[in-house]
Amino acid sequence: MISIDTVQSEEDILGIVALLQINLRRNLSLDKQCSNGFVSIEYEPKFLQKINQLAPSIIAKDSTSKVVGYSLVILPQIAVELPELNKIILLIKKLEYKNIPLQNYTYYIMGQICIASDYRGQKIFDRMLHKHRELYADRYQLLITDISDKNIPSFRAHARVGFETIYSYDDPISNETWHIVLWDWRK
Repeated sequence: MISIDTVQSEEDILGIVALLQINLRRNLSLDKQCSNGFVSIEYEPKFLQKINQLAPSIIAKDSTSKVVGYSLVILPQIAVELPELNKIILLIKKLEYKNIPLQNYTYYIMGQICIASDYRGQKIFDRMLHKHRELYADRYQLLITDISDKNIPSFRAHARVGFETIYSYDDPISNETWHIVLWDWRK
């Protein structure tokens, strides 16, 4: 039985860090990256504590209370503190959605989403994202994130739930294309 909840403790944060490390791009073979996806940003526990004080992230736990999935909630005022996320904030300031400046919407960044390999294919991804909507749709209109074109499993999963691509850009540092995607909860 998998439960979907929010981060409640230091143990939850350490569970996120452990799962993150296993799925960090640099720790996976190219074959695993292509078939299972990957995460790109390595978050420190202190930063995770900070983001969860403002808006708790979503986690999935198994029957032993082990974190087997997470989806990070990062408010814009915190996202600017990390260069990888600040890139998204800077783009949001330049982009429009439905002919309205994107920054005029209420939104937050999903800093990462990850499911342990043994638990994939059980709709945990969908359940965690629907928990986002349940908890935050009354305060935010949009959930925004970015996805590498090399992370095909993630791109497909986001599209399945209802995310749409609003902008794509080439990053010369990582030599890949990134897609800014959003889920409009008003639909």
